[in-house]
Amino acid sequence: MHYIDSFAKVDDVLARVGAVREATGKSFDIAIDFHGRIHKGMAKVLAKELEALHPFFLEEPVLPEHNEALREIAQHTTIPIATGERLYSRWDFKQLLHDGYVDIIQPDVSHAGGISEVRKIATMAEAYDVAVAPHCPLGPIALASCLQIDACTHNALIQEQSLNIHYNMQGDLLDYLADPSVFAYQNGYVAVPREPGLGLTINEEAVRRAAAQEHAWRSPVWRADDGSVAEW
Repeated sequence: MHYIDSFAKVDDVLARVGAVREATGKSFDIAIDFHGRIHKGMAKVLAKELEALHPFFLEEPVLPEHNEALREIAQHTTIPIATGERLYSRWDFKQLLHDGYVDIIQPDVSHAGGISEVRKIATMAEAYDVAVAPHCPLGPIALASCLQIDACTHNALIQEQSLNIHYNMQGDLLDYLADPSVFAYQNGYVAVPREPGLGLTINEEAVRRAAAQEHAWRSPVWRADDGSVAEW
């Protein structure tokens, strides 16, 4: 969406989320990731209009460089607000928590200092009565690390993971494990690995094969309908 956009685009969003709600029923939790693609003016509108569909939470209503806008967005909705995947230390989260307009933080163990730092961030969030949902659309080591944090974090809410996710064209999370059953989900839950260390064994041959391939990944370039560059 542009800074201020047509309500027809809001209707499109409501139709898509409404279709999911109709297909899954009232008891199914639907989290909606804005991914910072919406500017403050339209984020307020969407947050208000989506409330009738009872989302589980709204993720990154605005980009982290505009987190001061969360105060105004929160005044337009009772939907819990989540953010934090692009914050990298407890000092980045300090102001966010102090401001008091976020309900769920989403530190990434691979970006925010590892297990020890994310555990400190989670403890700090608990002091502000804020939940933690570790960001992890990544590989098996990152996911295993997150599960260890979740297991000892009182305010852990939900764990993101990337099994069979749409942008894994190759190299799925399980491809790098000697025993893929370590991440066997049942009814949306997975057991905390109990083997030594992080509880998993990496298939080193699979890693060597992947390392032998050329890697030229670049962030996708998305454009709005008028040709302007948009947040991907």
